[in-house]
Amino acid sequence: MTTVQRLLPRPLHVALTVILLASIAAPVSYVFLASVNSDLAVAAGGFWPEQVTFTNYDRIWSTVPLARGLANSLIVAGSVAVACAVVAVFSAYVLVRYTFRGRRTILRALLGMQSIPGTLLLLPVFVLFATIGNTLGVATIGTRWSLFVTYLTFGLPFSTWIMVTYLRGLPGELMEAARIDGAGTWQILTRIVIPLSWPGLVVAAIFAFLLGWNDVLFASVMTNVDTRTAAVVLQVFGSAQEGGAVPPYGQAMAAALICALPVVTLYLGFQRYIVGGLTAGGVK
Repeated sequence: MTTVQRLLPRPLHVALTVILLASIAAPVSYVFLASVNSDLAVAAGGFWPEQVTFTNYDRIWSTVPLARGLANSLIVAGSVAVACAVVAVFSAYVLVRYTFRGRRTILRALLGMQSIPGTLLLLPVFVLFATIGNTLGVATIGTRWSLFVTYLTFGLPFSTWIMVTYLRGLPGELMEAARIDGAGTWQILTRIVIPLSWPGLVVAAIFAFLLGWNDVLFASVMTNVDTRTAAVVLQVFGSAQEGGAVPPYGQAMAAALICALPVVTLYLGFQRYIVGGLTAGGVK
């Protein structure tokens, strides 16, 4: 039996853990306390609310179209997550199990595309969709599907690389034995590869979902009033005013917590798969 040794003394380990938890809990606590505080108190720098009120959680739905923004984010980010996971597992299977000319180039390109800043591609992507729309006579800018294609372009390479890393950890003997027994490529994928790749699929899907959920840069340019995502809607709170010239700080904090709930729920619900997928545990 392997004996696990501590790298740090116990008091130092406890102190670092407390510091780490405090650094995470402090901003979250401030956001929550500000959401149940008045706008004037938050603007004055108050931390503890003199009177706890949850009216901000009622007002956020009428101040800005937050419900519509959440729905748009769920539709776009959810579609991107499913598409990236499905396409990535098939692409990764081909890149891992087959040898062909250009395979190494594709793998290197998957890594190279992660180093390109999104700000450099914002204008080219906008011009491309605007040109396609003018040429075909269809609406492109301001639609959900254009945002979906944009996020798919950035999310698919990363999701494919995650699946390539994970599928490399799967024993090839299983697939070879299935092929000897007469199973075709589709049967191997659906009955062996995909059931054993759930941790990797979950990680690929969640990272693609976060790409669409947290993005503000492309969503602010590629959407209109009806298709704005939750991240863009949150910016509207900065320009809104409540009671004169005071921005609705409390409502903005409340909306931020509401928008964070889906992501927190995903992490809590799929924590076991996320750990397995990030460590590329595979099947021993």
